[in-house]
Amino acid sequence: MYPARRLLTRSLSSLRRKPFPTPNPGPLLPLNEPVDEERCPWYSSANFYPAKPGEVLADRYQILVKVGWGTTSTVWFARDMRGDEDEPEGVVALKIANTNSRAGDVARATEQYIAEKDPSHRGRAVLRTSSESFEITGPEGRHVCFAYEPMREPLWLFRRRFKDDMIPLPIIKIYIQILLAGIDYLHTDCKTVHTDLKLENIMVSFEDPAVMGDFMNDQFDQPMEYKIDSIGRPVHRRHNDFGPLRQLRNVIPKIVDFGHCTRLDDDDSWGLCPIQPEHYRAPEVILGCGWRMSTDIWNLGVVLWDLIEGKELFSQVHDEQGQYQAKAHLAEMIALLGPPPQELITRYRGLLDYQWPEPLTTMDGIVYKSSDQFFRGPFFDSDGEFLHKDLIPNRNLADTLPSLEEKEREHFLSFVKLMLAWVPEERKTARELVEHPFLRVQ
Repeated sequence: MYPARRLLTRSLSSLRRKPFPTPNPGPLLPLNEPVDEERCPWYSSANFYPAKPGEVLADRYQILVKVGWGTTSTVWFARDMRGDEDEPEGVVALKIANTNSRAGDVARATEQYIAEKDPSHRGRAVLRTSSESFEITGPEGRHVCFAYEPMREPLWLFRRRFKDDMIPLPIIKIYIQILLAGIDYLHTDCKTVHTDLKLENIMVSFEDPAVMGDFMNDQFDQPMEYKIDSIGRPVHRRHNDFGPLRQLRNVIPKIVDFGHCTRLDDDDSWGLCPIQPEHYRAPEVILGCGWRMSTDIWNLGVVLWDLIEGKELFSQVHDEQGQYQAKAHLAEMIALLGPPPQELITRYRGLLDYQWPEPLTTMDGIVYKSSDQFFRGPFFDSDGEFLHKDLIPNRNLADTLPSLEEKEREHFLSFVKLMLAWVPEERKTARELVEHPFLRVQ
């Protein structure tokens, strides 16, 4: 076995800027067995860079092991060979965006802006941005690459490290405070809306550098399975199990993935196009009323159910075929939060016929010209009556929190209702929310 941890942390002139041995190829998988990103809707192998262990990118980063994937990228641990006696070589998380990816270009510009806007802000460190970005050329075009601080895992996986898959509430409160500091910086200083907050985009740091060193050692004994697909691209099965949590100290949550961000520099700037993951979509997005930073606040409020209860707050947003149903989503909001105020209905009715400056074309080729068309409205009549009352379920917001004791439930509800207000302007800001009594840790 190669002593990977020592190789990745010590400064040896003999290894400077030279690749070191990587694990032998793992077992070969059948061609017809879907692997990782191949399960994505509208998957196209040609869009993904054909990365392989041992390859060196930008004359600096030696690819070691695949640790993640998504619809628009793959993520690999890579050895940074550009070290010196004062700064030994280390490991980075290298994200390789799909060919000619708009999200990659957006993330590159946004992350640079976030990193430079105000490095002294205490929330700056909560937003994980790249230490370097560069471009490479693949068989089908250019790919933007990002070098990041390696992180242990996303919050949805981190939650499983605890008894009954539940993070203790005092830790959750601390994490919420940390995340609100990051969102405050993003909103107040950077004037930027994340638009894609979910547990997958909140990751936690390693508790100890030895965890990653042991993980790298294990790769020599258990190399990644892989296949060669029909166009000759190698597709590796990710390895991202870092084992049981050794301690909680030094484990810090960070917000990641800025490929869908929108900057709204002016006070009168509004977003109008559909955004957000379906379960977390804010009412003003569905109704086409325009959205700003407060949309992220709604988004985070809904995410807290995933974090505390391990399940989504809104359970009927999809039909039997798995298609998003905005009318059912709104019906569930009404059940849990009460009917929307007339102010929002008036705003919605006034923009009902508004068409976007540029039509939106979905991945399956359907063209939409307005929010009402995209979300299959209308939803309210001229009197403000909801048009789909038969879809309103018999649910109560307090009953969605069975894991909390009565006093904590009351405190949490008083906190989260400040985030889940129908009218966007009535939601508290991240800076205001961090002062709420619910977040006090005894």
